[in-house]
Amino acid sequence: MKYINEFLDYLKYEKNFSDYTKGSYEIDLKEFENFIKKENPKDITLDDIRNFIKKLANEKYKNRSISRKISSIKSYFKYLTSLNKIEDNPSELVGNPKLEKTLPNYLNYEDLDALLNAPDLETKEGKRDALILEMLYSTAARVSELVNIKLSDINFKERQIIILGKGNKQRYIYYGSTCENLLKLYLKDHEGIYLFTNKKNNKLNERTVRQIVDNNAKKAFLKVHVTPHTLRHTYATHMLNEGADLKSVSELLGHENLSTTQIYTHVSNERLRQVYLNAHPRAHK
Repeated sequence: MKYINEFLDYLKYEKNFSDYTKGSYEIDLKEFENFIKKENPKDITLDDIRNFIKKLANEKYKNRSISRKISSIKSYFKYLTSLNKIEDNPSELVGNPKLEKTLPNYLNYEDLDALLNAPDLETKEGKRDALILEMLYSTAARVSELVNIKLSDINFKERQIIILGKGNKQRYIYYGSTCENLLKLYLKDHEGIYLFTNKKNNKLNERTVRQIVDNNAKKAFLKVHVTPHTLRHTYATHMLNEGADLKSVSELLGHENLSTTQIYTHVSNERLRQVYLNAHPRAHK
């Protein structure tokens, strides 16, 4: 467990991973450690890892979940190898299962409006929640990026925010006039260094933001499950639907590879397919 804790500290302080992501690694590696029952990583073999994967498959884990756990294990052993804690990396020969093709979950315009209008703007918390929802959709900021925004990071004149993304990489995100109006309303009675704070003026944590999104989705009577990442997916899908080019959307999302953004073109293509099937007179005869 000693080396796992050191690895988790490395993810948090060196790689700047969010608490949520770090927590996912911790769950995966503890589950692996409890299965193999070996504390010294030098004793872990390729068969140990393969038996763990077989166990996950037998327990009917989805391929995507298994793949995530394999990635956690691979990252852990890569870290140990880089520090010369082990000589041979037993995870190098482990492959990932074929992933099920799934399209990202996003909101249609009607559900989005219902969600964004759910908070009560007559209360201080309602103003904060409304701004959180609007900013998640307007900027496509990850929840880990959102909670770390300081007032000093905002260029109010240009409606521009500088954020620290994955791998300590800086990028600019932008917000529109609707978000600007909510921001002005919220800042009238806001104090603190960070943009989003709790009643004690401490920085909000990611879990609270997720709860805020979930509570307002219920208040809006949405039938779909909504998370902060749903709004990021919605941003990308709506941008492409409205004519934005793929490369620009990729840069705004902070994706390292264009291929990561291309999943949203499938969503847009599916929408066009439905438009065709519903509208063309010979499409449904």
